[in-house]
Amino acid sequence: MTGPRDAGPDEAAALAALERRIGARHFRERLRIEEAHERRHRGRRARLLHGEGLFSLRGLVETALRLSGLRARARRNASAVVLRENEVAIPHLPAAFEGYAILQISDLHYGPGMSPGLTAAIAGRVAPLAYDLCVLTGDYRRRTFGPWQDAADELARLRAHLAGTVYAVLGNHDTIRLVPAMEAAGYKLLLNEAVPIERAGAAIFLAGIEDAHDYRLEDFARATAGVPADAVSILLSHTPETYRAAAEAGFDLMLSGHTHGGQICLPGGIPVRTEARSPRRMAQGAWRFGRLAGYTATGAGTSLVDARLNCPPEVTLHRLRRAPAQ
Repeated sequence: MTGPRDAGPDEAAALAALERRIGARHFRERLRIEEAHERRHRGRRARLLHGEGLFSLRGLVETALRLSGLRARARRNASAVVLRENEVAIPHLPAAFEGYAILQISDLHYGPGMSPGLTAAIAGRVAPLAYDLCVLTGDYRRRTFGPWQDAADELARLRAHLAGTVYAVLGNHDTIRLVPAMEAAGYKLLLNEAVPIERAGAAIFLAGIEDAHDYRLEDFARATAGVPADAVSILLSHTPETYRAAAEAGFDLMLSGHTHGGQICLPGGIPVRTEARSPRRMAQGAWRFGRLAGYTATGAGTSLVDARLNCPPEVTLHRLRRAPAQ
């Protein structure tokens, strides 16, 4: 990966502005981790994990699917994006936000060999929907290293199909160099930041944190700095691993992705692996931890192999409801 000094003048200026916005320490640490990760994954481990050969992890999964006769079905499943709906009860929700609808899209993993018709599938699924806000919860690039321009281009195409304001956070597959490209395409990135969402004279707050799985640059103090203690607050966190910190910070709802719900699951949707340091019940769908409501999307894309079993890709429509205090 090239650094900011290798960027063109427009990108360099955008990255310099981003550094001023989020702080030099955060920006430089993000780049340092990215560059170290890139060097590490260019070697033998990367070939074993991501390579095309028979004995790579990807090759082993592909071989197992072929030998089981499930390869064609798993590939078809990967492009069959479904709509899931989730109602969230929040006792102190302002009356103006009753029925407020949030569309969540996660884990697109754009890149060569991964769900080539994904943008069209999502566009077809969301076109008839009415929603007030759209959020993306990370992992836009196929791999955790390497080129990112394909992801930026496809995200720009996707943006044309999304109505209204779209907020997003980065995942562990994403480079911070995606941020200027995404914001130029019309996305608003939240990097340990929060914004008020206003409606009919009332407000709730939406915060987004940095990736907490690989980069571990989440900063809850910074993300909540401007959020009133009594306000309804929603957190975008790429991974559900931040559930405890989110609850302690007083968030009412956390929307996540990362796990893909397991992607290749046993019958009944039981994940074999979740790739997350969080309880397995948080690997997909709605869950609660104390007063924190959470939802982990199975994601719209795929990782490692373009295949899904017993775990369909999804876009999610969340609807906020007032609920009586318990």
